[in-house]
Amino acid sequence: MKTRRTWRNTAKKTDSAATSFVPRVLSAAAGSLRGRAGWTVASVAVLVLGLLAVWLFVGGKQDGPPDARARQYKDFDACLLTGEQGIVTGAPAAPVWEGMQEASADTQVRVTFVPVMGEQSAANAQPFFNGLMQRQCDVVLASGAPQVKVTEDGAEKYPKVRFVVVDGTKGAGNVALVTTGKDLKSAVADAVRRAVRDAGL
Repeated sequence: MKTRRTWRNTAKKTDSAATSFVPRVLSAAAGSLRGRAGWTVASVAVLVLGLLAVWLFVGGKQDGPPDARARQYKDFDACLLTGEQGIVTGAPAAPVWEGMQEASADTQVRVTFVPVMGEQSAANAQPFFNGLMQRQCDVVLASGAPQVKVTEDGAEKYPKVRFVVVDGTKGAGNVALVTTGKDLKSAVADAVRRAVRDAGL
């Protein structure tokens, strides 16, 4: 029994010493952060955390040249104006888009399309056409009667831009005509390639 009491008393003293040690350490740390020394410690801590953040977000990135597999595009944009269906399979503009993609693979130019939403009329297509002009597309393609009409009417105002219209009627110096049919994809691809060559790229 005496041995057991001794062990219990010893355990209590040890626990008490450990318990009282933690507050003393915290109190000492808090005391060290007061005054000029505290500002110094806080400044160092902020600096270390800042360097750690920079290393995590910047230092971890791979150095060296970009991935050779990443496609590099030329500064040239071919833009397609379509009907509300866009470029889904079976839509009139689908083969036009395929031809543009084929030309893009050969020439490394960017290709995009914009569907005219809402009423399918030249009046409604006009703002979409104007948007392509504001984006400074280098060649604009149009598929669908309203899109073709607004493109042919606007081509004269933009002599430096090349235009390709499907089933159009107003061929001009900067307007190329292509027709619907089995060769539409190839005709579009050739027209885009020609526009790229004429731009000196």
